[in-house]
Amino acid sequence: MHSGNSGTGAPATPAGAEPFDAGAGGLLRQPKAVWATAGASVVAFMGIGLVDPILPSIAKGLQATPSQVSLLFTSYFLITAVAMLVTGFVSSRIGGRRTLLVGLAFVVVFAGLAGTSGSVAQLVGFRAGWGLGNALFVSTALAVIVGAAAGGSAAAILLYESALGLGMACGPLLGAVLGNFSWRYPFFGTATLMAIGFLCITAFLKEQPKPARKTSLLDPVRALGHGGLASAAASAFFYNYTFFTVLAFTPFVLNMTPYASGAVFFAWGVLLAVFSVIVAPRMQRRFGSLRVLGGSLVLLAVDVAVLGYGDHTTAVVCTILSGAFIGVNNTVYTELALGVSDAPRPVASAGYNFVRWFAAAAAPFFAPKIEEWTDVHTPFVVAAATAVIGALVVLVRRDALNGEAEELRTRHAAEDSVGVFAN
Repeated sequence: MHSGNSGTGAPATPAGAEPFDAGAGGLLRQPKAVWATAGASVVAFMGIGLVDPILPSIAKGLQATPSQVSLLFTSYFLITAVAMLVTGFVSSRIGGRRTLLVGLAFVVVFAGLAGTSGSVAQLVGFRAGWGLGNALFVSTALAVIVGAAAGGSAAAILLYESALGLGMACGPLLGAVLGNFSWRYPFFGTATLMAIGFLCITAFLKEQPKPARKTSLLDPVRALGHGGLASAAASAFFYNYTFFTVLAFTPFVLNMTPYASGAVFFAWGVLLAVFSVIVAPRMQRRFGSLRVLGGSLVLLAVDVAVLGYGDHTTAVVCTILSGAFIGVNNTVYTELALGVSDAPRPVASAGYNFVRWFAAAAAPFFAPKIEEWTDVHTPFVVAAATAVIGALVVLVRRDALNGEAEELRTRHAAEDSVGVFAN
């Protein structure tokens, strides 16, 4: 998310971070604690797209409408948004390791309970508990990986980005494979994988030092008083509405088998990962962050509009292609959010995610409702419009964002000279 982390992507290299060393201590030579956390991160991000291929199956199995089933996303991300105000408060008091374990425990319990649901209301409620656990885990995982990694922050963040992309790609695939037998199995599968992640982190990750200053519940909200951070969050809010219209509503429009839908969103996730980790930094070095972001948002708007009005084949192609634009946007947005203000990165990230995840909660609810009120095309028209609004916010607020954008461009140019993203 990125999302994520959440939601969604991390900065390519934070200010002051050492260049990425592809040799000893590089990306692949990490302590077991880092691999354990990264592996659990993959599963955590899988949970976002896991239900995509099985949404029609859930609707059929529980005799529910698309708008009712889409509440699986709404409850998940609404809780995630609110939890962003809590995660820093918790982790600064009990430490990163314990926060990760609490988050994983929530996911194990509520993902397992979701598989036993006898109604949509139960499933939506359990999915909300899952969202709380995922927020606690994802918001803390990056800081833990950076703190435990060898080879500097750049290698750690690139590893985190890779985990995000792999999870977003494999979530729909796992959902399709297990969901072909029963819509309940993907939930049990996630609970099992997260339980393994819990055991790995328990065994391999040592507690890291707590921050010198405890984070208050209102710190993320206060951070949004900075014009640049507020601008990035506002633009990302509109973009996320577009993003999650594609993720949560398109499966109903495609109306494919779990295997076919899983394959479509797997290809979507692969493009997201490649464009997030490899393509976006190179485009930023060449064109600058704001130009890349504005252009990508406009192209996403065009893609979504064509998706809404094209035939079935066109809709499949446009769904997959949207992953490329989403991958670019995720990386650039989070880099801007984490660097545009003087707030500590965890606080800035929490404030930014608090705003943008509300759109992730709104889109799955409103898109099916808009279809019921109008027709199947209009939700995509609205999603295209919100992407354009996101681009307009970047344009109008470019002065507030431009200082950070130029710093990012300079940083990427320096990384390029030492081969940070060299293939």
